[in-house]
Amino acid sequence: MHVRKPTIGLAAVLTVTFSLMGGQAVAAPSTTAPSEVADSAVAARVFTYDASGSAEFKSAVDRGAAIWNESVDAVELRPVAAGQRANIRVLADNGWPRALPTTLGNGTVYIGRQAVDQGYNTIRISSHELGHILGLPDRKPGPCSSLMSGSTAGTACTNPYPNTVEKAEVEDNFSSALAGTGEAARSGVMIVD
Repeated sequence: MHVRKPTIGLAAVLTVTFSLMGGQAVAAPSTTAPSEVADSAVAARVFTYDASGSAEFKSAVDRGAAIWNESVDAVELRPVAAGQRANIRVLADNGWPRALPTTLGNGTVYIGRQAVDQGYNTIRISSHELGHILGLPDRKPGPCSSLMSGSTAGTACTNPYPNTVEKAEVEDNFSSALAGTGEAARSGVMIVD
């Protein structure tokens, strides 16, 4: 299981809160190793998804999002709260699965019934399409161990997990975006798998 490290931001918030309330805030001595402090300094970017239009694939979408949450630290995918606009819309239709990223972490995913009818795994489809929204390209042809190999891995492939390279690429996409050094997202490019 992938566990997120707590950020040091809470201590900063408490310090500011106490100072604004007239109290005195004293920092506790750190018991965190320097490497852990550096790792925890960048909190996960939270993106919401709306799976209400994904029909019979809603549980597969939720599982795909959970797989990404288990796999990377830089991003957290959460279901959208009622009345709020989501970063990612997930829809079911009768076509082939595809993603339409708008900016990094934003866009629309289509869970196409055509691939499901041909025997492709719904959780793998969901994880794969969310991977596109997180900035990953297709890697075709490819083995089953590569989530982004998509349909070229065949219908027998049910692996919904990104491999080490894919995880690292997502981490880098978002750390670069936070630092302002990242490449622009492929805005408006439909990725059909």
